[in-house]
Amino acid sequence: MKNNPSLKGLLVAFLVFIAAFATYYFFLAKKNYYLVDNPTPNTYYFKINNGEEGIISAGQYVKVDLNKGKNSIKVFDQNKKMLYDSAFEVNKIRGLINIAHKDYYINDQYYGYNLKKDSLLLALNKTMIDGKPYFGGAKHFNKLYTEDFYYNIDEDYDQLIKNIQKVESRSKIFRKQDYLNYYKEYYKF
Repeated sequence: MKNNPSLKGLLVAFLVFIAAFATYYFFLAKKNYYLVDNPTPNTYYFKINNGEEGIISAGQYVKVDLNKGKNSIKVFDQNKKMLYDSAFEVNKIRGLINIAHKDYYINDQYYGYNLKKDSLLLALNKTMIDGKPYFGGAKHFNKLYTEDFYYNIDEDYDQLIKNIQKVESRSKIFRKQDYLNYYKEYYKF
């Protein structure tokens, strides 16, 4: 075979493309999944779409498979006595099932150049938690299912988002105590 620089260049470019794609896929890509969360000290059993029985202990979360569209869940206490049988609609590629109907907060964190965090937070709504106002307009949630967030309870906010031309936000869902801890650490008023 002849020494063909064009073919060598094409092969090198192809290998670099494969390496870049593999790096993104294995290390940088955000995984999409659904969680069942239990922030209580109780143990629950559950069945999603009449599938096999799952168990979730105190303070745990479990990844589950859900179908787009209508889904059903049956929840039982530690003695396997049925607590409720409910249905919910799945439209997005990530979500959280609040098995115990406890308080969660969906918070927006803002990114961008020339961002004045304190004045931005003061301009947003206040959220009352245990009679105390919290700035930033976090949305309270205690229903069975939500998918109105970008980061799930087991993920952290990105430290830096590059190539932002304007102010943007990313939302994250927190358990109540995790949100209060995050608020105290992140916001210094």
